[in-house]
Amino acid sequence: MSEIGQYVFNGLMLGMIYAMVAVGFTLFFGVLDVIKFSHGDTLMVGAFAGLTASTGMLMLDIESPWLRLLAVVISAVCVTGLLGAAIAKFLILPLHKAPPLNTLLATLMLGTVMRESVRLFYPDGSNSKPFPSLLPTGSVDIGTLALRADNVILLISGLAIIAGVHFLITRTRLGMAIRAVAQDGETARLMGINFEAVVLLTFALGSGMAALAGVMNGLYYNEINFNVGLLLGVIGFSAAILGGLGNIYGAILGGFLFAALQVLGSALLPALIPNIPSAYKDVFAFAVVIMLMAWKPTGLIAEKSSERV
Repeated sequence: MSEIGQYVFNGLMLGMIYAMVAVGFTLFFGVLDVIKFSHGDTLMVGAFAGLTASTGMLMLDIESPWLRLLAVVISAVCVTGLLGAAIAKFLILPLHKAPPLNTLLATLMLGTVMRESVRLFYPDGSNSKPFPSLLPTGSVDIGTLALRADNVILLISGLAIIAGVHFLITRTRLGMAIRAVAQDGETARLMGINFEAVVLLTFALGSGMAALAGVMNGLYYNEINFNVGLLLGVIGFSAAILGGLGNIYGAILGGFLFAALQVLGSALLPALIPNIPSAYKDVFAFAVVIMLMAWKPTGLIAEKSSERV
């Protein structure tokens, strides 16, 4: 039972990270019907911004883990929030009237530029970087299950972040403006909503969530590299599609479902097929996702749409 509990907890941790990335894809698609393929690399930039902030704090002889963690989070969110808004301002909006493939290709190339820039210009950027352990390292005992305290804190923090974004979208004036633009941008303009400002804030919000996911991933694995956003971006996009692109609840469901498939694959594959490494869990998860998408092309929770006449 202890081993099963550990698998479940690992699945929840991974699902939280994937859901935060998938929600970003959903926000971008909701307001402008675009797929921002540089989203995973924005996550990577946020993780490296946080690492840089932690290093800077040490250079200033500030060794308090909580102050360093605060600096990591603020730096990551601010850098990626500004980066996301800049991408929307100077790349996404100018291509808004162009065919969707133009935006997809432009953001895909931008992601490559961001990834290679970190690899080439960050000190020793081509190698993996140790991410500082800034959370308590004790254990939390739940019956026979012993969980690392830092992982429990990360899980609770992730839940709080997703709940906060949900509250922002559903209970605030900004959230109402975002939903209005997502429903009908032209009508939202006529109602006095600043369309461009809402788009920029939405891209900043989604990018900030990606930064937090990158920091959580670094704290969980105690390591980051310039390629970390590549796989997380693909998984986050797959989760958003699986849950139903354009639906926040679907994105969250897709993230946790993908993580569950990975954990299931890592547990079952070595038992069913001797000598096969658990690393094939990604192959298993993607294969199942392909079958689910073939069965449910609109996603598990299809976005509600209405026809305007």
